[in-house]
Amino acid sequence: MIPLYHLTTFGCQMNKSDSERVETVLQAMGFAPTEERDQADLILINTCSVRQSAEDRVFGLAREFAVLKEKNPRLIIGVTGCMAGRDVQGKLKEKMPTADLFFPISDLAQLPRWIAELRPEFVNSEDFPADYLKIQPKYSSTFQAYIPIQSGCNKFCSYCVVPFSRGREYNRSVREILDEIRALAEKGCVEVTLLGQTVNSYKAPDAETFSPFNPYRNSFAALLWEINQISGILRLHFTAPHPVHMDDEVIDALALPAHVNYLHLPVQAGDDEVLRRMNRRYTREQYLDIICRLRKRLPSIAVGTDIIVGFCGETEEQFERTVDLYKEVGFDISYTAVYSPRSGTLAAKAFPDDVSRAEKRRRWNVLQELMERIVLEKNQAYVGRTVSVLVEQFLSSPSGAEKGLCTGHSRETKVVQFPGDRSFVGTIQDVRIRHAKEWVLTGERV
Repeated sequence: MIPLYHLTTFGCQMNKSDSERVETVLQAMGFAPTEERDQADLILINTCSVRQSAEDRVFGLAREFAVLKEKNPRLIIGVTGCMAGRDVQGKLKEKMPTADLFFPISDLAQLPRWIAELRPEFVNSEDFPADYLKIQPKYSSTFQAYIPIQSGCNKFCSYCVVPFSRGREYNRSVREILDEIRALAEKGCVEVTLLGQTVNSYKAPDAETFSPFNPYRNSFAALLWEINQISGILRLHFTAPHPVHMDDEVIDALALPAHVNYLHLPVQAGDDEVLRRMNRRYTREQYLDIICRLRKRLPSIAVGTDIIVGFCGETEEQFERTVDLYKEVGFDISYTAVYSPRSGTLAAKAFPDDVSRAEKRRRWNVLQELMERIVLEKNQAYVGRTVSVLVEQFLSSPSGAEKGLCTGHSRETKVVQFPGDRSFVGTIQDVRIRHAKEWVLTGERV
């Protein structure tokens, strides 16, 4: 009988990409996926550790799986990802006693051996590269793909666990990245998203691979240029860059034909003292200068960001500077997080978490309401315009008719919906916008 696995993934696109590699390993061992947890022989959780709420969800899920293990003692429960990566002292593992496996994603190649030790009938002799990023992923889509170009981080922002959960920055080779993207393009992939903790800090370990005709000296800008030369790749974007590496060459490369008309550039705060305590390595004015240079080169580009409210010692006046910066930039979207201390980080050791939960939530609401107002205003400008949409999903009508609703993203990463059929999924369509709300543009296919 074919063994079954159930995989749950929390967190960012990097975690989702990691899970595609996990599925490669498990399916090579002969496992098949199942959505039914109580039918699984192996349950694996790929965890996120960026916020306490993310870890709490994992603990809750582990308790649910413990009940399944009582019913089926032979069930293997595994935990990987950022929680396992940062748990140097084993304190997180102690809270999940029913977990048979607890390992950082970098040790993925060892998974077949560990499973075989627990269930000898699952022995499989296939070997995998020690560098887990060299494992060929089972892509979840035929027309879109996440491409990690680096792992780990050297920035040590005072609130962040990534350097502890994923280690120091490691950059994949240019050749390896381009080979993966070329193979995807040959199979019909039209959009790739480059992933890294500070993706634009990428330094090519094999810079000699770049074409002699490549106009850029900056490794990341040069990589963007090389990907633009790959036939079939019609859309290219990346997440998440760091402001200190957003130089003029990277900004210029955003104008290359394949790149989407969107940049997600985390700011985290709009006050210099808060930025200093966060160890972000730039000032408010330096961030605004980047936005100025960006819009000078690409006047119509949409800009998104990340913001943390209620960081240690953040006063009302300092928060208002963040609000002012938000208005000055006019972000198209913001992912706002309420600060929560992470054990092992500098902020947790050096600064008291002295902003009340109620005040953090109030500040979150202020930015949320501001974002919704600005986004609605910005989106009105799309009414009457034609935008290019990569169709990602088809929603059939209640009657089950062939005609339904197609959903996708414009080059500005706006969600767009229009009447269409299933054949449009994976294709790029021109859509004239008729109506605009905060989060959805609706229109008709041209």
